[in-house]
Amino acid sequence: MTDLTSLFTDLVRLETRLYNVLDARLKAEHGLPLGQFEFLRVIAARGNARVYDLAHDIAITVGATSKAVDRLESAGRCRRTANPHDRRSSLVELTPEGERLLAAAAPTVEAELNIWLGSVLPAKVLTDLATSVSMLRQRAEADHRTDRTEPTAAPER
Repeated sequence: MTDLTSLFTDLVRLETRLYNVLDARLKAEHGLPLGQFEFLRVIAARGNARVYDLAHDIAITVGATSKAVDRLESAGRCRRTANPHDRRSSLVELTPEGERLLAAAAPTVEAELNIWLGSVLPAKVLTDLATSVSMLRQRAEADHRTDRTEPTAAPER
């Protein structure tokens, strides 16, 4: 039986170390913190989004998301525009500078992840890991949307 507490510890420590390595490399090569890179990716994937949508996608509070968007906007990496469907909110979109920076930084992230993951794990193991982590993330997000404090029991196989 797998020790789930040890697995959790390994996942957290791995995430922390990967985050720190990626953050340092992005800052050194592009002047871009990893947190901002993630925001640029999410905004680019959506085309444009409300701050609320970004907060949901990134799994942080609306207040923290708004502050992050303020920093990106101040740096000229995104802009807010009026939401034609809701005057109470605005839409966030990348500026040409944000698009350029994301395009320049994405290969750097991929190269670093290849060093730490792609070159270590065989392709099949990496594919299985990606599938498993995605499944767990979807489960966590589904349980969060229903405001459950405990996940529902997994179906028996």
